[in-house]
Amino acid sequence: MLAERPPLRTEIAAGFTTFLTTAYIVVVNPSILSADGTGIPFAAAMTATVVTALLATLAMGLYADLPYALAPGMGLNAFFTYSLILGRGVPWQTALGLVFLSGLLFLAMSVTPARLWIARAIPTALRAAAAAGIGLFLTFIGLKNAGFVVADPITLVKPGPLGVEAVSALFGGTVAVWLMRRKNPFAFLVSIAAATAAGTAAGIVSMPTRFVSAPDFSLFGQMDVKGALQLALIPALLTLTITDLFDSLSTLLGVAQAAKMIDKDGQPVRLKEALIVDAAATTFSAIAGTSPATTYIESTAGVEMGGRTGRTALATAACFLPCLFLAPLAGAIPAFATAPVLILVGSFMFRGAAQLPREKLEESVPPFLTVILIPLTFSITQGILWGFLSHAVLFTVAGRRKEVHPAMWTLAGVSALLLLL
Repeated sequence: MLAERPPLRTEIAAGFTTFLTTAYIVVVNPSILSADGTGIPFAAAMTATVVTALLATLAMGLYADLPYALAPGMGLNAFFTYSLILGRGVPWQTALGLVFLSGLLFLAMSVTPARLWIARAIPTALRAAAAAGIGLFLTFIGLKNAGFVVADPITLVKPGPLGVEAVSALFGGTVAVWLMRRKNPFAFLVSIAAATAAGTAAGIVSMPTRFVSAPDFSLFGQMDVKGALQLALIPALLTLTITDLFDSLSTLLGVAQAAKMIDKDGQPVRLKEALIVDAAATTFSAIAGTSPATTYIESTAGVEMGGRTGRTALATAACFLPCLFLAPLAGAIPAFATAPVLILVGSFMFRGAAQLPREKLEESVPPFLTVILIPLTFSITQGILWGFLSHAVLFTVAGRRKEVHPAMWTLAGVSALLLLL
């Protein structure tokens, strides 16, 4: 059951704690979006990231009265950058159009029973497999950014030289793990700072001439919705929507259980309102110029500090405001400094692999395909579509056709069509 409202000072402290555990996204998200070849400027991506996190978290506090923070999601930003823009050559404006459309679809599902119908249809193993696959994907990107993995024309990839960048990343990662073991909310931020400092000492990182600048709103309103309405982009739209849906649901369920913010039926309180805010945040992300926003599991840190109501989210949102003016400082942070964060977040997401079934082939093969195809095809879409399709096909082959949820048959049919297209 929902506890009584805690003192205001407790919720302010809880909101600050949540901010500290999510603040890494202010640097990491724009560094992913502005990767070489996307055409997205770092400063503008940072402004879009901060504004989205600020307003979405504010909405969660005011509308849903819940202590959860929102920001552009890890995994979704990798899909946006590496699968859509760099992998398929989709212009970033069109990719933002896809985010906008997925937000509208998610919003439509959030105000109708469709969200639960679809969520219940997707087997737990496939949800866990998607998270684990995305975790491997993020880890691979982190290893690449740190220089541990480089391209090879014969073997596709090979070990990179153990140079200054890799050693600096190792140092930053070690610092992060040391602090995380002590439950320090500054762990990721200090890790990024430590790796950057190591690179600066080695002479491969230059500090900016100024640390503060005005926000860059040049990405606002640049989405191309018309360009996103292409038949060939339907698989990407489906992936964005479904991934955002069960990512949000799993996070909200997990944080609500940790906070004991559940109703008499064991469901999270104000789940519908939270999902509406999450969906609206995805839609706004596209308008602001960034990848989809989602509820952050790091909100658990604030909950553990006593945050229980929207006042905690309001405090978190207020902490994002000064970040709007720190783009020059953040822009000086090299890719190898954020690599440890990608690797560690990837390892957290990969924990879901422990839930995967092993005994029966029809239960184990679809999740395995999902996990392995996401990093090897560099496409979250491919992993999820093949997971849906193989689940329905193999359960039919095994004589368990009736165990497949009707909505899962729909998703499998759509997956087959999209793979053919």
